[in-house]
Amino acid sequence: MGQIEWAMWANEQALASGLILITGGIVATAGLFTQWYFGAYSIAAGVFVCLLEYPRGKRKKGSTMERCGQKHMTKVVKMLGPLSRNYYVRAFLHLGLSVPAGFLLATILGTACLFIASTIYLLAAFRGEQWIPIESKPKERPQVGTTIKQPPSNPPPRPPAEARKKPSEAEAEEGAAGGPTGGPQVNPVPVTDEVV
Repeated sequence: MGQIEWAMWANEQALASGLILITGGIVATAGLFTQWYFGAYSIAAGVFVCLLEYPRGKRKKGSTMERCGQKHMTKVVKMLGPLSRNYYVRAFLHLGLSVPAGFLLATILGTACLFIASTIYLLAAFRGEQWIPIESKPKERPQVGTTIKQPPSNPPPRPPAEARKKPSEAEAEEGAAGGPTGGPQVNPVPVTDEVV
């Protein structure tokens, strides 16, 4: 069985955590909780986490499906250099971001989820994983000479594949006995065109 890539799980968990932090922060701020400023902090922290985690990293083996519109955010995250590629940095960053949001009941679920994402990132970093951007390869145009293997032997229009098959042995014997050959066929029923 293959080795699990933990960073993929941590990325999904952190993205969901950011959305939960934003939701809890909106509830706390709109509800004017006594410590509503922690709700405002949660909104800002959640947006930052979502922007950081939106671009998926490339897997070591197999293919990785990009998120919609990820190309633009990949460029931004790629510019951060080792701060975004190193999962130790991400683990401690998420751990630090989750602490202030834990002081408010509306944002405690987001805090717990971000703590779990931080733990998974720490495990991924311990296993030697790092964030590698998904870069789209330019599509190669096929060379004209290499795509055509064998030119067609019949000029167009070509009959369907079933009609192009060679006659079977029974048909060959029939042709030798004076039966119908491959030439024009005679219709046994006379056809008349009557116009009323």
